[in-house]
Amino acid sequence: MNDITDFDITKTYLAFLKDDKDMTMPIAAIESLVSMLRIKQPSTSSELINLVSKNIELLKSSIPNNISLSAGCDLFMRFVLRNTNIYKDWESFSTNLVENGELFVQRAKRSREKSAEFGISFIKDDDVILVHSYSRVVHSLLLKAKSKLIRFKVLITESRPTGNGFYMANKLKEADIPCEVIVDNAVGYVLHKVDKVLVGAEGVAEGGIINHIGTYQIGCLSKINNKPFYVVTESHKFVRLFPLSPNDLPMNNNINLLQEQNNEHNLKETYFVDFTPHD
Repeated sequence: MNDITDFDITKTYLAFLKDDKDMTMPIAAIESLVSMLRIKQPSTSSELINLVSKNIELLKSSIPNNISLSAGCDLFMRFVLRNTNIYKDWESFSTNLVENGELFVQRAKRSREKSAEFGISFIKDDDVILVHSYSRVVHSLLLKAKSKLIRFKVLITESRPTGNGFYMANKLKEADIPCEVIVDNAVGYVLHKVDKVLVGAEGVAEGGIINHIGTYQIGCLSKINNKPFYVVTESHKFVRLFPLSPNDLPMNNNINLLQEQNNEHNLKETYFVDFTPHD
């Protein structure tokens, strides 16, 4: 095995996010783990599993609000464990593991586009759509609808404390999509003229979704007012958690501690979230 002791999984992970603004946290985690295996080159299956487990724990402990990241780590670990029994000789296994890991990442990246293609049928002409915060996959879906010449308008919550709603609005305006930013407390005021609500997800737990703070209130208001509430997300964000309330999330979710950031990357890493249960 190569004697490389200075590989830093956290720095690698952050570098992937910095280099590709459209990369999600789960994909960045998987990319980092594949890079680690390519460099470290473990010589036995036991060494491989221990190495992956150690780096996953290190990555999870070094990143705040790591639920989305954890989904990618856990998915990759299942991928490793499943593949250990396929190949008889270690050389073939180690080579194919890295290659299949890279292929896995490529397929996961395309899932956003596939989600947009699937969700296009939910958007109709003259729709007024309420969107909460910024979501890459929701943004992709709206761009896809625009490309199909569907005419619609988007209302976007400002999404305090991060203000990511303004970022979403700017991205939609660049695509010439009619949109308007509203204050978070105005959701109940405008909901009567909304046709449907679209939100993304930082993670999908057993029993609900984990997303930007305020999603739960919007979900409750949508249900009371009989407005369709759709979650648009990729399958690699599914996490093995069963929280009953936001207090059960494995993270520091004290909103009073948040210091607003102007840097988009920092916003992503200090993302305060809601647990929104579903039926």
